[in-house]
Amino acid sequence: MKNKKISGNEKRKQRLNTLIISPYYLVLISLILIPILIMVLYSFTKGESASLFEVSFTLENYLNFFTNSEFLYAMRRSIWLALLTTVATLIIGYPLAYFITQTRPRTQALLILLISAPMWINLVIRTIALKQVIEFFTEIAQGIYPNFPNIIGTNTAMVIGLVHVFLPYMVLPIYTVLLKIDPGLIEAATDLGASRFKAFLKVTLPLSLSGVMSGILMVFLPAATTLVIPKYLGNNVFLIGNLIERVSILSGNIGYGASIAIVLSVIMMAMILLVRRLDKFKGAEND
Repeated sequence: MKNKKISGNEKRKQRLNTLIISPYYLVLISLILIPILIMVLYSFTKGESASLFEVSFTLENYLNFFTNSEFLYAMRRSIWLALLTTVATLIIGYPLAYFITQTRPRTQALLILLISAPMWINLVIRTIALKQVIEFFTEIAQGIYPNFPNIIGTNTAMVIGLVHVFLPYMVLPIYTVLLKIDPGLIEAATDLGASRFKAFLKVTLPLSLSGVMSGILMVFLPAATTLVIPKYLGNNVFLIGNLIERVSILSGNIGYGASIAIVLSVIMMAMILLVRRLDKFKGAEND
């Protein structure tokens, strides 16, 4: 009798849990899964109509993308700039995150606040402000050295802008993982004769790789598809984000824009799976 009562309580608890989390699944289905499904359907449509009932299905959008040299160039350049940004943010972000973990708790809180504060400001405003700063220092440099180049509109300006925007996304996950590492492990390594640097290489670095992987994903994916940075710092240079905007919004070819977005999503998902596989392999190797 008691077991039946417990079983009944468990069933009621399960129904209550299902009821509590049902809004989450409703939002997930209505705002994420259904729009993705519609985008996939649009990617196989022909024509510029905004209705799925007025167009025919075709593979022409995908064939055009993979045979158009201009679009492939935009894809390669976007991935290249995202790769440069990821490497730069990692080189700057890891030492910065490590330095923060070595400070006092109050100092850590202040530094994390300073790093994350720009994320609360509108991206367009931040990018325009950064452009003015670059132009200001360029004018000073040209006053000293007249042949100093104006970097606005170049890859250099875009990488500077991308690093400025996405650096917090690299620092924060690495900082979180570093903070969770047991200091006793490092002390044990030094007690066994390892130097501080060797203890870092053998203990801290391997244990922090999960944060590095998270930071890479959080930086690379949005950096490859950003629209604001190329628009203001690259003088509307032709990248994948601008490409999607041009063909789907400005030209009205929704199917073409959807196919480009789907191709990019597949590439990014493949990269996520690869990074996770490498992370699991590294974790198994450490064990």
